[in-house]
Amino acid sequence: MKTCMRSLVRGRVQGVFFRANTRQQAEQLNLTGYAHNLPDGRVEVMACGELQALDALKVWLHRGPELAEVVEVVSEMLPAQEFSGFSIG
Repeated sequence: MKTCMRSLVRGRVQGVFFRANTRQQAEQLNLTGYAHNLPDGRVEVMACGELQALDALKVWLHRGPELAEVVEVVSEMLPAQEFSGFSIG
């Protein structure tokens, strides 16, 4: 069953290739959605797909790429939405 997860990631997550690495992880997990920088320094990640893949992405979001320092990840589950691939912005 497909669903979506919206996560807000706080810490040193901008300027450390967090969005690009999130897209790579999402694509490997066959997830669609996006990762966007927010004005307050957080990254918003919307990911849609199978629940098991979303759980795996959530684990990765808590770690992030090598240069990131993740302080907090707040996630909520949302109804399924359709996205064409996984974009960053």
